[in-house]
Amino acid sequence: MNDWLLAHELSIRLSFFLGGFLIIALWETVSPCRARQYSRVLRWSNNLLLVVLNSVLLRLLFPIAAVGVALWAEEQGYGLFNLLDWPLWISLILAVVMLDMLIYFQHVIFHKVPILWALHKVHHVDPDYDVTTGARFHPVEIILSMLIKMIAIVLLGPSAAAVIVFEVLLNSSAMFNHGNILLPKAVDKCIRFLFVTPDMHRVHHSRIRQETDSNYGFALSCWDRLFVTYREQPEKGQKNMEIGVKGYDDPKIICRLTGMLRLPFKR
Repeated sequence: MNDWLLAHELSIRLSFFLGGFLIIALWETVSPCRARQYSRVLRWSNNLLLVVLNSVLLRLLFPIAAVGVALWAEEQGYGLFNLLDWPLWISLILAVVMLDMLIYFQHVIFHKVPILWALHKVHHVDPDYDVTTGARFHPVEIILSMLIKMIAIVLLGPSAAAVIVFEVLLNSSAMFNHGNILLPKAVDKCIRFLFVTPDMHRVHHSRIRQETDSNYGFALSCWDRLFVTYREQPEKGQKNMEIGVKGYDDPKIICRLTGMLRLPFKR
């Protein structure tokens, strides 16, 4: 089973990514929440080029990826869950929840530490908010995130299956909650009871600092409520709120790949 997971990890993740991307992209086209400010061709081509670049870098730097680390930790007996004789399904659920909480705190730290915010800002300066925004991160941030994830896996000792479930959940959630999709208020309210919705996370991409410093969660919505960073709606409403970061309006910087790569190193 472990050998099969390691051999097919990439194809599993890629299948869920492409399937989720197509669903959200179609949903955005049929039922958009906000009018676009920039050409989809301009933004999507550069955002997706960044995704491809990040994927290649991760494969070159971390050939065994997170699943390989989980299998290695299991073989060595490292990590909390490898020391506990619990049923697989209980360990899997707890591991996914704990890893999601880690992503919440990592997200908060990337906002609070200036040098890390310089990297994370590449995600926030996107002038529009759609499915491609959810995968738009600077390569250095992607590498740091993978290192943090690997350390967490060694300490927690989740199964390879739990790591795959978590990564599929994280990627799917990022595409969903960054989607430019219009959900009825009643549906949004029901979903955000457990999961982060587009309306909930869109607040986090506001230009108003108090709103940017809220709704850090990616998959589970409970962390923002638990750690008092939850904000229900933006001050100006979902359709009128301003997306992006103040002072970053040059399309050559915020929309083009070369500008995104240089942005953290510019004053």
